[in-house]
Amino acid sequence: MKKPAALTSVLAAVVAIALLSVPARADDFPSAISVSGEASVSAAPDLAHLDAGVANDAKTAKEASDANNAAMGKVLLALKGAGIDEKDYQTSRLSLQPQYAPNRSSGATSVVGFRASNRVTVKIRDVTKVAGIIDTLVNAGANDIGNISFEVTQASKLLDDAREQAVADARRKAEIYAKATGVTLGAPLSVSEGGGPVPLFKGRMATAPMAAAPAAVAPGEETLTVTVNVSWAIKQGP
Repeated sequence: MKKPAALTSVLAAVVAIALLSVPARADDFPSAISVSGEASVSAAPDLAHLDAGVANDAKTAKEASDANNAAMGKVLLALKGAGIDEKDYQTSRLSLQPQYAPNRSSGATSVVGFRASNRVTVKIRDVTKVAGIIDTLVNAGANDIGNISFEVTQASKLLDDAREQAVADARRKAEIYAKATGVTLGAPLSVSEGGGPVPLFKGRMATAPMAAAPAAVAPGEETLTVTVNVSWAIKQGP
C-alpha cells in the first residue's frame, strides 16, 4: 500500500530530528593544543638608508629651478666622489612651488617667489661610512638630511637558529598545557611563522645649519625576533 505524501514528509522530518539529536563522537573532532613560540637574535646592521635634500628660493621659477639643479648636481658628484655606486642613489622627490605673501592693503595673497627642492635617497653598504657620507653631503650643500635607518640584509639567514629555538619554546609551552590538562602531545599538525625584524633606529637628523659639527651616528644592533605558531594533536591520558 502506497503511503500518502504527507505521511512520508512527516516520517522524513522525524528521522532528521532524530539524527540531529544523536551526540557526535569525540573521535569526530580532532583535538589539539595550539601555542606560539618566540626567539630572538641580535646582529649589527650592514646597510644604511638616508635621504638628503637641497632647497633654493628665487624670484622666478627658472631661477629657483636652475639654482636647485646646480646644487643637487654638486650633491650627486659628492656622493660619487665618496665611492657610492650610482645604482645606490636616486631622486626621491622633485618639487617647484610658488611662495605667497599677503598684500596688507588689499588682503589678497600674491606670488612673491618660487622654491625648488630636490631629494635623493642613498644606500650605504658600509655602515662605518655613514657619518662621513653625511658630512660629505652637508659640505656639498645639502641643507636637509634625514630619515636614516639601518638594516640587517641577511636577516632570514640569521634567524634560522632562532626558528629552532622558537619551535622548542612552543613545545615547552605545549607540554605545560598538556600536563596541566592530563593529556600527552601527539604529532605536530601545523606550523606557521609570524613576526619579523624590527629596525633598531629610524629618525630624522638635524638640517644643515645645526649639522656643521661632524655627524655622530651609532648603528647599534638590531634585535631580530621570530614567532612560530604550532598546533599539536593530543592524546587522552590513561
